[in-house]
Order: sequence, then structure tokens, then C-alpha cells
Amino acid sequence: MATENEEKTGPAEETQGEATPQEGQHAADPLAEAKAEAARMKEMWMRSAADFDNFRKRARKEVDDARRGGREDLLKELLPVFDNLERGVQSAQRATDVKAVSDGLAMILKQFEGTLSRVGIARVATIGVAFDPTQHEAIQQVETDEHPAGTVVAEVQAGYKQDERLVRAAMVVVAKPEEHLHGRRHELNAPLGTAP
Repeated sequence: MATENEEKTGPAEETQGEATPQEGQHAADPLAEAKAEAARMKEMWMRSAADFDNFRKRARKEVDDARRGGREDLLKELLPVFDNLERGVQSAQRATDVKAVSDGLAMILKQFEGTLSRVGIARVATIGVAFDPTQHEAIQQVETDEHPAGTVVAEVQAGYKQDERLVRAAMVVVAKPEEHLHGRRHELNAPLGTAP
């Protein structure tokens, strides 16, 4: 009988030792879990937003530094030209030989063109080429039979491009076919209803 009691009380004691959800532990609250997960997600989002903001600031600073460095490099290339131009002006004020002044200015211009070429800046081709609206700005048309229509016949202001990107369009004069005014006047003065 003692063994019967032990058998009966054995499992009962085990169940009494374990805590049931109602007695010792509270069941997992789905709302509390969702709130905790939302708080974790919000914190992760805020960290990501802060990281992105820091990245954006670093990238902007790097771009600004690169631009500043590019301007400094260009300035280093241009300063010798400026120095020679200053010396040329001082010499021109004392000079009596116009040819010497002209030659000096031509040398400075050649030096400047070389400097532009080294930094990737080239002059836009103009005289004798077909008008190109992506490279040229037509400021005038002249009637002529000496050049094909649409050909650039004069350059008013030079255009420049850096590598293949246009910096400034060239201002040009473009040829157009010459109208034969004498024949047109005769046609305009003809009486109505008569064929020319």
C-alpha cells in the first residue's frame, strides 16, 4: 500500500513542483513583444538614418575638397601666364617698339593656349566648318556665294570645351545663299496675272 501511495503521490508532487502559466509565470504578452520589436526596429532605423546623414556629409566634404583641389591645380597652371602678362604690360609701358610688344603678347597668348591644352580645354573649331548648334551660337547671317550655306564664315568670340563637354559656345557668323535682288525686284514689279 505504501508503494501505491508513493505511486499516486509521485506524479502529483511533480506537477506541484512545476509552475503553471497561471501560477508562477505570466504567458508571453504578444502586445509587449510587438512593442519591444517596434522599439528595436525604430532604434535600428535611427542608427541607419544617422549613418546615412554622416555619409552624406562626408561625401559632400570630399566633393568640395576635390573641387577646391581642382581649382588650385588650375590656378597653379595659370599663374605663370598671369606673371608673364604682368611683365608684358610693364614692358609695354616703357617700350617704343610696337613690334616687340606685339611679339611679347603673341608669346603670352601661345603660353596661355598651351596651359589650356594641358588642363584639357580646347577651342571650338569655327571658320570653314558647318554650323553646329551644339557648338556654335549664330549671331548673324551673311549672304554670300563664296561659301556653302550653313558654313561658319567668321568668329566673333571663341568657344571652348573641356574634354568633350562644351564650356562656352562660339559666337559665329554663318553664310546663307545670296538672293539675287535684281531678278526678285523685276518679279515684284510685274503686273498681276503675268508670268515672269
